[in-house]
Amino acid sequence: MPAPRLLSLPGASPEDVVVGPDGRVFTGIAGGAILAVDPDSGAVEQVGHTGGRPLGLHAEPDGALLICDSERGLLRLAEPHGQIEVLVDEVDGERLNFASNVVADTDGTIYFSASTRRYGFDNYMGDFYEHSGTGRLFRRHPDGRIDTLIDGLQFANGVVLAPDRSCVLVAETAAYRVARHHLTGPDAGSTDYLVENLPGMPDNMGLGSDGLAWVTLVTPRNPLLDKLLPLPGILRRIAWSLPSALQPKPARTAWVQAFDFTGALVHDLQREGDDYALVTGVAERDGTLYLGSLAESSVAVTTVP
Repeated sequence: MPAPRLLSLPGASPEDVVVGPDGRVFTGIAGGAILAVDPDSGAVEQVGHTGGRPLGLHAEPDGALLICDSERGLLRLAEPHGQIEVLVDEVDGERLNFASNVVADTDGTIYFSASTRRYGFDNYMGDFYEHSGTGRLFRRHPDGRIDTLIDGLQFANGVVLAPDRSCVLVAETAAYRVARHHLTGPDAGSTDYLVENLPGMPDNMGLGSDGLAWVTLVTPRNPLLDKLLPLPGILRRIAWSLPSALQPKPARTAWVQAFDFTGALVHDLQREGDDYALVTGVAERDGTLYLGSLAESSVAVTTVP
């Protein structure tokens, strides 16, 4: 990965990034602000505030933003400085916990993930240790109806809709894989895997202008965590209760991969994380990569070699 150019933000932890129709890069930061960043000048404008913790974003062609807020659910910001509309805050009578990432079709159908039923954003590592398998992928129809497409996911995260609408992808961070739910064709309604046994933990994903599914790998696989996962649940919970100094630490690296929709690896871009690390968001447009990170206070800009 080429050395990135950094666009400073007035806040920390831009977890996801998307490119809007006006070419600006949108992100949400700790504290709830939604920011628009000019990638050329670096000028930053606050265009909204969720009142929670914004995570995954989707920019619609009309300029509206769909926002997954881990505390408030699935939200919509129709225009800069407009009112935040709550689209989904419960499913089947249960409060929607940890809404994570979102994408929409042109007909108004929305696909979004919820990482876990068990933990909130501040304690998300607990779900990795517990390996609860309570993540879900949902479909919201234009009339507001909601279907659960996949249940039992190991920390559901990034979501990508195939360009031909044949399938929707969802990253399983704690299982090192990307699940694929078929929407059309002879396999419609079934779920398999686009890619398994990834070398790192997948976080947010994005559909590039190149037609590829771009996947962030927030950190390489941790041997200690891999050894913990097969152990009985009580032992994993004991590990989670250890002081933070004794728990596995993520390696500082910047890493993204890109796959076609057969699962073939097309790009594998990585660099040491001295200047930017723990990448959790990616957007590709015309050979330029925009990156977000929970550990940084900037958006990174680099190129596809």
